[in-house]
Amino acid sequence: MNTAPDGPRFCPQCATPLRRVVRPEDGGDKERLRCADCGYTHWNNPTPVLAAIVELDGLVLLARNAAWEHRMMGLITGFMEAGETPEEGIRREIAEETSLSVSSLALVGVHDFQRMNQIIITYHAVAHGRVQLSPELAEYRLLRPEQVKCWRAATGLALADWLRGRGFEPVFLDTPSG
Repeated sequence: MNTAPDGPRFCPQCATPLRRVVRPEDGGDKERLRCADCGYTHWNNPTPVLAAIVELDGLVLLARNAAWEHRMMGLITGFMEAGETPEEGIRREIAEETSLSVSSLALVGVHDFQRMNQIIITYHAVAHGRVQLSPELAEYRLLRPEQVKCWRAATGLALADWLRGRGFEPVFLDTPSG
């Protein structure tokens, strides 16, 4: 789809340029990208993203995405596939990205990540096996929980919540990330 930073530029049904139009909806007036010809509305709803605080032998696994230019480490993340539950999705993502199997899974929390228009659903996963990274990930580290540094956005906030629940006061990095 031909998209601009704030959404598609053309209607996916009739190819007419979309325009920002304010209309009354439940809860008040809403500005959305709309098609004047066919009535299509681009809702721009947040995308659900799955994340995992992977615990392997009592250590927290953080990984760096191969596409990231910076050296920041993060949680294992990914998108749900059609027909799977969030729990099935994060188990699949962990297996695909690390080759680890998950023996237990617990919801940590749900956080917004407005910069990417996402809702992050984070789990704590106890995993087993030998780490073998997919090509999607460039490197990983295993850290004791008290060594982990959090970031001030979505998955970093979930990691901080998890650490607090384990009796650790989180330490935050100065730079924000996803």
